[in-house]
Amino acid sequence: MKKMLLLSIGILFSFAMVAQEAQPQAQPAPNPNAPVITFEKTLHDYGTVPFKGDGKCEFKFTNTGKEPLILTNVRSSCGCTVPKWPREPILPGASEVIQVEYKTDRVGTINKSITVQSNASNNNVVLRISGQVLAETQSAAPEKPKSVGEK
Repeated sequence: MKKMLLLSIGILFSFAMVAQEAQPQAQPAPNPNAPVITFEKTLHDYGTVPFKGDGKCEFKFTNTGKEPLILTNVRSSCGCTVPKWPREPILPGASEVIQVEYKTDRVGTINKSITVQSNASNNNVVLRISGQVLAETQSAAPEKPKSVGEK
């Protein structure tokens, strides 16, 4: 009898926990004065870049909100893309840049993303870079053709 009572209590407790988790949580009202990060562009196309060429670009943004904007993290999708961003708060109406450098010592297509995290109402913005790194050109002089019998 004790086992049935404990089993019944356990089942009731489990149902109560599941029902509690299923209740939607109330979301806080959005802050109408929150900072807003507005980028001039979210895609930079390098076009074709020579091997070990210039892989630098900038993404200019403005705080179009009513409170100071703080960038909490800016991270790239891989180690070949290095972002630099302002660490101090950006006042309303002020503009700044995120500098990005792609290491062009990798031949092939460029298709990388940079995620910008901040205290803005649009707190996660994804920037993209694209393009093509051309193969390294041969700089050595062509070999002299060998004559017949020469090894």
